[in-house]
Formats: sequence, structure tokens, C-alpha cells
Amino acid sequence: MSDLFHEEIPDEFIQAVFSVIERAGQHTFQVLTKRHERLLKLARDLPWPPNIWMGVSVENQRWAIRAEYLKEVPAAVKFLSVEPLLGPVHMDFRGLDWVIVGGESGPRARLMRPEWVRCIRSQCEAASVLFFFKQWGAFNEAGSRVGKGRAGRSLDGQTWDRMPNAYVVGA
Repeated sequence: MSDLFHEEIPDEFIQAVFSVIERAGQHTFQVLTKRHERLLKLARDLPWPPNIWMGVSVENQRWAIRAEYLKEVPAAVKFLSVEPLLGPVHMDFRGLDWVIVGGESGPRARLMRPEWVRCIRSQCEAASVLFFFKQWGAFNEAGSRVGKGRAGRSLDGQTWDRMPNAYVVGA
């Protein structure tokens, strides 16, 4: 894993990667970045075939601005990776296609509060945005540390697996 839009990646390399993706239309590529400003700056000079799903990371309210930049990018699918979710996020989800939410794992994992997840789910539903709950991380829904493998991914008794259909995008 890497961030294709990192400052030290040459523009020409990014253009070459997008060109290869464009020629590999049989595959769907999920490109995720934390460099929202550079993404938007380069977006007009990149090809945007339907097999590129573009996303940004939003860990808490501080980084919700990344989504506003993403909305300006001409990708067929625009998604947020809200993981690890480290605080509440309140924003306008309209203009996005998909939101993935997950908790942090590992020995130093921080607690993800269920009300934060529910709030994002409600905002997604209100904006008709697909919601995918990936995992609780090291804590379960009750807030007890149990470890990633045992925490599960059920939210309010339901598994949330909504995601874009790769075969419909751009059709």
C-alpha cells in the first residue's frame, strides 16, 4: 500500500499509472489518498475511465475537508475510507458514492464509538450513499477490547455490505 499522490511521486509517474489503469478496463482499481489537494490539482490532467474508483481517507471531522476536494474529481466512483474512525464526522455526503467505516486494530488501537458509526450510517442513508461497515477493530460494539478477530463487523445486529457494482459503473 502506498499513496500515489504523495508529494515525492512525480506527476509523470501518476499519469503513467492512470494510463495503465485505463488500458486495463477489465479490472477495477481503488485508489486511496490522504493528499486531497494534490489529487484535485492533477485531476484535470488525468484520464478517468470508469474502472478507477477514487477515494480519500477521513479519520475524523478535522479531515472531512478531503471529501470536498474529492467531490470535484471526475471519477466514476468517489468513496471515503473512514478508517480508522477516530472521532465523529458530520458532513454533506451528497456527491459521494460509497463510504467505508472501520475501527482501529492493533495493541495501541483507539476506541471507536458506536454512535459515531451510526451517525455516519444515518448521514449516508439520508444522502443515498452506499454504506459499508468493515470492522469494529480491537473493540466490540459494547466498547470492550476483544481484539480484531473477535470484535466482528455487525452494527445493530446487521452486516452492512453495500458497495458499488463494478459492472454497472459507467454503463
